[in-house]
Amino acid sequence: MAGYLSESDFVMVEEGFSTQDLLEELTLGASQATTDKAAAFFVADLGAVVRKHFYFLKCLPRVQPFYVVKCNSSPGVLKVLAQLGLGFSCANKAEMELAQHIGIPASKIVYTNPCKQIAQIKYAAKHGIQLLSFDNEMELAKVVKSHPSAKMVLCIANDDSHSLSRLSLKFGVPLKSCRHLLESAKKSHVEVVGVSFHVGSGCPDPQAYAQSIADARLVFEMGTELGHRMHVLDLGGGFPGTEGAKVRFEEIASVINSALDLYFPEGCGVDILAELGRYYVTSAFTVAVSIIAKKEVLLDQPGREEENGSASKTIVYHLDEGVYGIFNSVLFDNVCPTPILQKKPSTEQPLYSSSLWGPAVDGCDCVAEGLWLPQLHVGDWLVFDNMGAYTMGMGSPFGGTQVCHITYAMSRVAWEALRRQLMATEQDDDVEGVCKPLSCGWEITDTLCVGPVFTPASIM
Repeated sequence: MAGYLSESDFVMVEEGFSTQDLLEELTLGASQATTDKAAAFFVADLGAVVRKHFYFLKCLPRVQPFYVVKCNSSPGVLKVLAQLGLGFSCANKAEMELAQHIGIPASKIVYTNPCKQIAQIKYAAKHGIQLLSFDNEMELAKVVKSHPSAKMVLCIANDDSHSLSRLSLKFGVPLKSCRHLLESAKKSHVEVVGVSFHVGSGCPDPQAYAQSIADARLVFEMGTELGHRMHVLDLGGGFPGTEGAKVRFEEIASVINSALDLYFPEGCGVDILAELGRYYVTSAFTVAVSIIAKKEVLLDQPGREEENGSASKTIVYHLDEGVYGIFNSVLFDNVCPTPILQKKPSTEQPLYSSSLWGPAVDGCDCVAEGLWLPQLHVGDWLVFDNMGAYTMGMGSPFGGTQVCHITYAMSRVAWEALRRQLMATEQDDDVEGVCKPLSCGWEITDTLCVGPVFTPASIM
């Protein structure tokens, strides 16, 4: 059994021990600490990551998952996903180094940035990372010079005009230009082995995957006609990480499976992979942030009173983290984080118009506004869930905040299930149809029928 993750990497919790229990313990300890500053911290449920993985394999059994390192490069996440046998999608040298540092073989690392620094191409060549992406002739020229043995994947553009984050504005070649690039690669003796695309983050239409898969089929035919050995299809990302997403993961999986059956049927000799970030980690992470200051502002609206008859006011709370740190999703994803109160208020407590602000001294560092909260105090803790994606390593530079500490947790049942599944894989045992609870204690009621565990081998 690969030794990426050990029991010393996380807190082993018993079933029935909830996120709230762990957060209460940790916030109490932080509040009683002798230091003046109570820094924000994360609690990560690694059992939830494991559960997501097996569910992915169940819904998309033909697809090899590769984890997008930039989404959350925290050690616990990388180790548990390595333990599960995932490949790793890296965008730069730092991410490739990080993956190799924990022992990931080069055959399970893909360098997916279509526009690369020459020095980083040379790094990939030196360390045996063979699969690279490209979408223009300049990249081909750099690869010919710095990594001539690389296997290239052509990144094609698609219509992501309705996606929240549109990647085709920056990456991807239109279909009408693909043949020219494939011909250029052939003349340069660069081996093109496949096609990739990305529908964009927050894509509201699952049919975008079907259209992109159909487009990829056309490019496969072009490449094969020109003598390229096309055998890799990269579905990219865009898979939702929360239950409340506009488009459910199951809907996307159904569309993908149908499109694959039509354009890349089983047995066609094509390795199909996907790049997942948010899907694995968003819901697994919860963050606790303390209130460092507050200000009450009387509203200049004569005659308006709160429900309890007191003068109308709004309360401004200042947190030790803001939109330039772990709450960057406010800027980039246009979300409004909703806090969970550590202390549940009584029904008699009045609610006040409230807003949450980060530590930066500017008018843009607003985490959330338009909230109705009971009276809170400096030193109180607010909890935010679904905080696992693009928050790690984002400690705010204002006020000297360090990168937030992460406490990893996994239930004993989840850990034992993970070990049994991996041992069964190594022994080539058939574990189809086995049902095991794979979540942490606070999700004990959610069990999953697990099919055969698929560990992606080298795609080269």
